Amino acid sequence: MGGKKKGGSNHNFGRALIKDRFGRSNRTLNNDSFLHTSDLADGYDWGRLNLQSVTEQSSFEEFLSTAELAGTEFTAEKLNVEFVPESRMVGTLTDDERSKIEKSHLQFKHFIKIPRRPKWDTDTTTEELDSRERQNFLDWRRKLAELQEAEGLVLTPYEKNLDFWRQLWRVVERSDVLVQIVDARNPLLFYCDDLEKYSKEVDKIKTNVLLLNKSDLLTASQRKYWARYFDSRATTVAFYSAKKSEETIEEGNELNQEVEETTDETSDEEIDADDEEWDSADFETDEEEVIGDNEGEIFLFYYFIKIIEVLLFSDECTIFNKNSPKLLSKEELITFFKTIHGNRKRLSDELVTVGLVGYPNVGKSSTINTLLVNKKVSVSSTPGKTKHFQTIYVDKELMLCDCPGLVMPSFVFTKADLIVNGILPIDQMRNHRPPVNLICSQIPRHILEDQYSIMVTKPLEGEDPNRPPTADEFLNAYACSRGYMTANGQPDGSRAARVILKHYVQGRLLFCIAPPGVDQTKFHSFPPPDENRAIKTFTPFENTLLKPNVASGSDLDNTFFHKTTMVAHSKGMKKMDIMGSVNNPAQQASSKPWKNHKEKRNKHEKLRRQFRHLDI
Repeated sequence: MGGKKKGGSNHNFGRALIKDRFGRSNRTLNNDSFLHTSDLADGYDWGRLNLQSVTEQSSFEEFLSTAELAGTEFTAEKLNVEFVPESRMVGTLTDDERSKIEKSHLQFKHFIKIPRRPKWDTDTTTEELDSRERQNFLDWRRKLAELQEAEGLVLTPYEKNLDFWRQLWRVVERSDVLVQIVDARNPLLFYCDDLEKYSKEVDKIKTNVLLLNKSDLLTASQRKYWARYFDSRATTVAFYSAKKSEETIEEGNELNQEVEETTDETSDEEIDADDEEWDSADFETDEEEVIGDNEGEIFLFYYFIKIIEVLLFSDECTIFNKNSPKLLSKEELITFFKTIHGNRKRLSDELVTVGLVGYPNVGKSSTINTLLVNKKVSVSSTPGKTKHFQTIYVDKELMLCDCPGLVMPSFVFTKADLIVNGILPIDQMRNHRPPVNLICSQIPRHILEDQYSIMVTKPLEGEDPNRPPTADEFLNAYACSRGYMTANGQPDGSRAARVILKHYVQGRLLFCIAPPGVDQTKFHSFPPPDENRAIKTFTPFENTLLKPNVASGSDLDNTFFHKTTMVAHSKGMKKMDIMGSVNNPAQQASSKPWKNHKEKRNKHEKLRRQFRHLDI
């Protein structure tokens, strides 16, 4: 018999690791070595640039951040518990509810402001300025929270990180022209009127411009409606599309590459022959012909430039106040930025500084990249890619100042509006039904079916036949057609919702909001359904998945009065007909049922699969 093995050093070492891992709760760490050390803020904190946008917080995280800003400890009680009943069209509002909320928005509109930077002078220390900024920011957040709780209004999940607002303050101070970039499909949701007031408080000579990006999604008549609306508000507006300009640049680059390849393939002999013909030709005559052909276009071009100069620099001109619904190109937008400030005083005599401000994911960085042709700013479909402001020179006369995307405080009907407009990240949403219900209420049923080649379940008996589809009906139909299934074989509505919402943000599902005072049905009309389109029918499997768990009267009648025919099915080889074999021996010799391979083909097939078309 072998003796008992001793643990040795390895055994003791393993026990020491276990005690060190699981025995920390009963020990107190010896921190004597840190008694005489401290973190000195004697240099620039480069880690401060790694900012993170904060728009949504849990109650616990909001409590901690507020306590940190205040520098004190306090407690709060929340007793406004509300039980929300289950609804199929959750996230949508009726016309009466929407009109009531609009009246409340107009009544308390003057309370919505952005935080101001406190005044400072050369005698103000860094610590004093930081303390004032934190105190003003805390007071601003308290006022908005009181407004939300007292009146029951819904605000956008505005930016709660003070460092992001500091970036905005510096961009406003540096800029001669402050440009708010908004989404042309719903400009008023992204437009902040108080930002213009704040820029005038900083310096009265600053120019404010509203740039409607993604204007290629609007028709010419829709752009005219918005131009007239902002004319009535005396707001300077310009229409632009960063995506369209980027496509134009790519097409030009491809054309240049084709020309270079064609030039490289030309042989030296052809080049020499062309040179001889060029030398023998009358160059002066050709030049006169070219100038003669383009003389009218050159004259109109310089005449147009002269008119622009007169309109821009004339103090008595009133025509310039009218906004043009034209979709500007890259060159026209650069000229617009250079000349919009006029002869007013600038922060720098040599160039014009244009600050670009806006919500996340409205295309600020994409606009800069199209103006510079080369990619200088990182772009992402997720909101909040830009972390801190940066200055970029377009040329010697124009400098752009890009500000991080800020969700500014504003009234909103529901949180679903923020998701479908790309303000909040789609991949981080917790409830996918409200935003999809909002899309279904905006876009008709036949447009959704034609867009994705699906068939959405019709309304049940007793319901309005013209009602919009619910989120579950639409998502289940889309998930079944694309094969998005969960582990237990049900349609994956969450995955389908993320795909649909990204299509809506990208513009594949298009819906444009009308200006105030304009009929929405006239502003954005949809084509009627095609009566000759092919109607898709559900398979028994799809019918089982897409059918709602609500029993209607017709389902009860069909189940109760259903006439079934009793049929017996058997498996295996068929029995031979004895009588037939006696009466007709020749037929028996010629027919051999055990060699009938067509009948053997489905011999081992399960009956529930063979007759699955009879399933209800």
